[in-house]
Amino acid sequence: MTPREYLGSALVPGGEELKLYRRGGDFMIVLDRNELMSSRMSGSEKALAVMTIERLRGTKAPHLLIGGYGMGFTLRAALAALTGDARITLVELVPEIIDWARGPMVELAAGCLDDPRVELVMGDVVPAIADGQGTYDAILLDVDNGPDGLTAAANDRLYSAQGLSAAKAALRPGGVLAVWSAGSDDAFTRRLRSAGFTVDEVVVKARDNGKGPRHVIWFARKPG
Repeated sequence: MTPREYLGSALVPGGEELKLYRRGGDFMIVLDRNELMSSRMSGSEKALAVMTIERLRGTKAPHLLIGGYGMGFTLRAALAALTGDARITLVELVPEIIDWARGPMVELAAGCLDDPRVELVMGDVVPAIADGQGTYDAILLDVDNGPDGLTAAANDRLYSAQGLSAAKAALRPGGVLAVWSAGSDDAFTRRLRSAGFTVDEVVVKARDNGKGPRHVIWFARKPG
């Protein structure tokens, strides 16, 4: 087996240390013993973008907020599915994630960060949502392995009743909050409904070929 090559590390503000590895042509970002993301498994991250945009069909010049760049799969899929009049605000907390995208993973990034439709904001997605107030047609969150603060304890604010209320306020009428997770969470589904969203919980496979682990995406729509 090809040995894994260590490429760098990054400390998540208020959280743990991320490490970037390469094995052959594949990249992986690891937190402790958890492989948070891998270039071998991108299907569900792409589905997060594509299935959200499908739910915005008919929306003119949609404005999306994407929380977390990761390896850019969601961003690139969104750009491919959106028209030229769309806008994406990308919020990334960890500077090294962007450095890696422009450095060792530049071919994987494929220029997505330089697309004129993309505004990159470095910082915490929580205040970006709080300041939104009817700004976004969709909010896409892939900043943890599920609706709890794995990478940073402060991320729990995103998934609490207060956080969901803030997300709802940041959406335009009929807008969609989409949350990626490595697994299901019945309590989170109940919180979404209690916050006044119409909820669609979808199971997707991790790989583009329909194989691999089963992941979950919640699509929570604000009443129109």
